[in-house]
Amino acid sequence: MLFDFSLSDNSIGYIVEGTMDYKAVQELKGAILDKFKKHHSINLYLEDNNIERFSLDAVFIAGIFPMQHKNQLNKVAMVTNRKWIHAIANFNKAVIGKDLRNFTIDRRMEAMNWIASQD
Repeated sequence: MLFDFSLSDNSIGYIVEGTMDYKAVQELKGAILDKFKKHHSINLYLEDNNIERFSLDAVFIAGIFPMQHKNQLNKVAMVTNRKWIHAIANFNKAVIGKDLRNFTIDRRMEAMNWIASQD
């Protein structure tokens, strides 16, 4: 299941729970692409709310999405306690050179404040 919310005009957040499979990642991808229609670039907050299962294709699609849209992403906050997701995010940060930060669940408010700030 996907919950979305706005943090500022060009900052959007998504909380993902349940199963992260092909259908779920396509829903998330479509929601972000819709935001790109309104704003040339955005800040993105993504939170893992105890996702039960990840499919390999969902991980692959989510992993390459930032590379495909690096010119449309300003800042990305990854909020999860899963170290392997932080590792994928760190790889993306190195490849795309964007301001991508990892936060643990207990630091979600810090992540929201950072993503909504205009720095």
